[in-house]
Amino acid sequence: MSREIVELAMLMYECFNRRDLDRLLALMHDEVEIEPRFGALEGDYRGHEGVRRWWTSLLDFLPDYVAEVEQLDDAGDMTLLRIRGTAHGAASWTPVLETWWQVIRWRDGKCIWWRNFATAAEAVEAMRPETG
Repeated sequence: MSREIVELAMLMYECFNRRDLDRLLALMHDEVEIEPRFGALEGDYRGHEGVRRWWTSLLDFLPDYVAEVEQLDDAGDMTLLRIRGTAHGAASWTPVLETWWQVIRWRDGKCIWWRNFATAAEAVEAMRPETG
């Protein structure tokens, strides 16, 4: 499944950058959980309705946000991505340029969970199997 999930991860970003929410949702498991970097501030995003709320919130704030995959590593049922995001604020037109990392967990060819991280070390730590 490794090559398949790498292609699916790339397709997720193509769908986002084309603003094709329906196609993006087709890549998401019905029980998907997403955790943006500011998830505690933004709220809980579960299922397709949660993805829709995240989509709307992000694009209301940064309407021209583009996410470019700079690196994608396959880790079995997970992918690790380094993303470069560019945008302008909706209210001020202030430029935004950021690099962040994302871990995506896959089940049955669909994204079941993704979380964004400020650093590669945090992302790699999140990929380790839970112990104890």
